[in-house]
Amino acid sequence: MTLTKKILLGMFLGIIVGIFLNLVTPQAYPTIETYILSPVGKIFISLIKLLVVPIVIVSIILGTAGISDPKKLGRIGTKTIVFFLTTTAIALTLAIGLATLFQPGVGNFQLEGAQFEGKEAPPIVDTLLNIVPTNPFEAMTEGNMLQVIFFSILVGFAISQLQGRVKLVVDFLDQANDILMFLVGVIMKLAPYGAFALIAVAIGGQGIDAILAMAKYFGIVLLALFAHLVITYGSAVAMFGKTNPITFIKNFSPALAVAFSTSSSSATLPVSMDVAQKKLNIPKSISGFVQPLGATINMDGTAIMQGVATIFIAQVYAVDLSMGDLLTVVLTATLASIGTAGVPGVGLIMLSMVLTSIGLPVEAIGLILGVDRLLDMTRTAVNITGDATCALMIAKGEERHAESYSEAIAES
Repeated sequence: MTLTKKILLGMFLGIIVGIFLNLVTPQAYPTIETYILSPVGKIFISLIKLLVVPIVIVSIILGTAGISDPKKLGRIGTKTIVFFLTTTAIALTLAIGLATLFQPGVGNFQLEGAQFEGKEAPPIVDTLLNIVPTNPFEAMTEGNMLQVIFFSILVGFAISQLQGRVKLVVDFLDQANDILMFLVGVIMKLAPYGAFALIAVAIGGQGIDAILAMAKYFGIVLLALFAHLVITYGSAVAMFGKTNPITFIKNFSPALAVAFSTSSSSATLPVSMDVAQKKLNIPKSISGFVQPLGATINMDGTAIMQGVATIFIAQVYAVDLSMGDLLTVVLTATLASIGTAGVPGVGLIMLSMVLTSIGLPVEAIGLILGVDRLLDMTRTAVNITGDATCALMIAKGEERHAESYSEAIAES
């Protein structure tokens, strides 16, 4: 069996075990979860997270160094940011449209038990200013990915300008990259077991009752995620990436399975980069630059959840949102995708910002907490697909740019 099939089998068995524990032996679930399932899942996630910061540093330095032309680096960076912000706005618009059409919040919902204590998100300006680290080693220790990325880009730029004078450093980084990717392969052999444990905990902990109570909201978020995946990313892959979308998804499926299991774009980053480079044939320089940046600021799946959740909560409280309110939701959530990058619980923090901006009660987030863990798994898979789509699109664009430049030189 291929690794992807093993992971999918592990996920399927995890669903069966989770349902069994929740419905048949709920009294045994806490013990099994505490001593078997959670330790296995946490060990798997910890092993992957162990490699995240080293891989981000090495890949971005090599990626930036490989783009020796500052104009090319600026072009790729601009394309990346524009793609992420544009697709986030599209995701929000799609989510708001579907939620308005199907009205998941119309019905009888118990509001008394809805509780949520929102954490204050840092202002966007402060986040942008804090991108520049005062101590890069502290940023690495704390896992502040924006600061780590900024430092790595600076080092990569310096290497690109010094070129042959620092060949020893480049050789060291190349070999370090080989070591890290080998370790990714080793850890991925444990992925089926990690997927089994993580899915069993998610299903067993939430239960069927929570899912049924929020079935309409749950279904609309999944529909919006699927539509965004097929329409937005599928179109970008076909039109700009010059690749069959089905082939793209098939080749990228190992990373999608890990994303679904871990619910973490950062934790999935080593796997998604490895798959993008080996199976999608995206150059290391572009993959190493675009995907770590995307894992930090690209949150289309989260944006879809925010759009549907905002309309759902407004409908539950019978609040009519104006066109201005809807535009505020799109703008706030799009900017917040960068402004709250790297903050734990980023999805719910961003949602609390959006609700506050249009005057809806933040405690209403408690209504969706029951199914958010399951939806988080799906939207993480959508997030990393967006990162890979952007990397593929830019890679093909740079190929066309190089061909046009060569033709222009030949004609002159």
